[in-house]
Amino acid sequence: MVTTDNTIEVLNDLIEINNDRIAGYEKSLEELKENDAHLKSYFLKYIDQSRQLKLALGTEVQVLGGTMESGTTASGKIYRAWMDVKSAFTGRSEKTVLNSAEYGEDAAQKAYTSALEEDLPHHINALIAKQQQELKQAHDEVKALRDQRTA
Repeated sequence: MVTTDNTIEVLNDLIEINNDRIAGYEKSLEELKENDAHLKSYFLKYIDQSRQLKLALGTEVQVLGGTMESGTTASGKIYRAWMDVKSAFTGRSEKTVLNSAEYGEDAAQKAYTSALEEDLPHHINALIAKQQQELKQAHDEVKALRDQRTA
C-alpha cells in the first residue's frame, strides 16, 4: 500500500544519496593533482547533476507535505573518512580518485534500485527511474575514465 510517509522517506533517502554524491565529488576535486585537472569538468558536472536531481526529489517531498533532507547518509560519512585514510596510504593518483568515484556511483545505483522496489505512486516511480538512468550514464563515464588509466 502506498503511503505518503513511506514515499517521503524514500525520496529523502535518495536526497541523502545525492548529498553524499556531491560531497564525494567535492572531496575528489580536492584530491586531484594539477596534471589531473581535466577531470575537474567531469566532477563539477556530476556535482551539478546531483544538485538538480535532489531539487526534483525535494520538490516532490514538499508537495507531499514533508521536509527535504539536508544531510548525508551515515555510510556516506564513513565512506568519505575511508577515502581520506586510503589516499594517505596510496597517494592521490588519478586512478585512485576514479576508483573511489566509481564506488560512490555504485552506491547510488544500489540506492535507486532499492527505491524502485518500493510501492510508490507511478509518477514518483517514473521520476526515480529517469534519475537512475541519468546516474547510470555518469557511472559508465566514470568507469570508462578509470579503465583508461593504467596506474
